[in-house]
Amino acid sequence: MNTMTSASNSDAPIKVLVADDEHLVRSGLQVLLEIEDDITVVGEAATGAEAVEQARALRPDVVLMDIRMPKMDGIQATRQIATTNGLQQVRILILTTYDTDAYVFEGLQAGASGFLLKDAGPAELLHGIRVVAAGESLLAPRITRRLIAQFTAQQTANKAAEHRLAVLTDREREVLTLVGQGMSNDEIGAELFLSPATARTHVSHAMVKLGARDRAQLVVIAYRTGLVSP
Repeated sequence: MNTMTSASNSDAPIKVLVADDEHLVRSGLQVLLEIEDDITVVGEAATGAEAVEQARALRPDVVLMDIRMPKMDGIQATRQIATTNGLQQVRILILTTYDTDAYVFEGLQAGASGFLLKDAGPAELLHGIRVVAAGESLLAPRITRRLIAQFTAQQTANKAAEHRLAVLTDREREVLTLVGQGMSNDEIGAELFLSPATARTHVSHAMVKLGARDRAQLVVIAYRTGLVSP
């Protein structure tokens, strides 16, 4: 997977907000993350409402967002953060368990940049934070594509979807299809005989035209409009 340049100062540590209703989980994550030279925990939240409040106050680069929290769940909190003016650069990485996978697709629609299972190892978590902070989406694991396929299986392309894609050029539509299949910029370039930089440009143009927050939302659009079949 390619890693795009972060909008923040590359020399500054990645600022992380940890949102989870379990104190032990928050403490454990903080200990793990603070060991890293390029990551710092700037705050904690025990509820979705606190996560939104802390995101507004602290402007973190990444929010580690649990789904099941009191007062406001992680999906609602993600949606509020993603639609708040001034928080466009805040990336949300959802942490979930197998029994909450049904919420992942909804989380991506709400504006999350990806997700990790809570049983992921420390190295996978750290990698995920760095990938998301760099502007990419955590879509590499096959389980992500299976989940998206599962929860869009009943949603077929229609006239409204076709109208939405009408703003794209033929090349951008091809690129969107490959993004929906989980390909990186390098893989898209190889498939379409383009340089990775040109592939990245087409991806960026598609994001702007479709109003997508990031690649995760492009994947959702690709499935919902029928460009990619489950």
